[in-house]
Amino acid sequence: MKRKNIGFICTGNSARSQIAEGFARYYTDKYKRPIEIYSAGSNPTGYIHKLAIEVMKEKGIDISKQKSKSIKDIPYKNLDIIVTLCSEASETCPNFSNQKVLHWNLLDPASYRASKTKQLEIFRYVRDIIEEKVKDLIFEL
Repeated sequence: MKRKNIGFICTGNSARSQIAEGFARYYTDKYKRPIEIYSAGSNPTGYIHKLAIEVMKEKGIDISKQKSKSIKDIPYKNLDIIVTLCSEASETCPNFSNQKVLHWNLLDPASYRASKTKQLEIFRYVRDIIEEKVKDLIFEL
């Protein structure tokens, strides 16, 4: 089976795409899939949101060592599948004419302003949607 390259792209590369990268790495390892995983942002923040790290730890996945990256920092021309996780990323990404592009327009939990309890609820909600979508994607390959 040929190795596939998947890139998860959002705006800041601080929450959604980092969560997707974490789940994709977990499921490709668990199910022994020959897939290389990347994430990046069209306008990276330079950090991973602390609540993204926290809600992933609840699932037993540590994303604290991942880095916030720009699209230019990953081999985007060599990606087989690009998954954009927000409308902003799909509008500002380079032209991906030779790659399969999936668009998952998800709420940005990092932009949600409320108490920590409410913020955690929205991070968990988005995390759980991402997990199901990533699992489905990995199983399809």
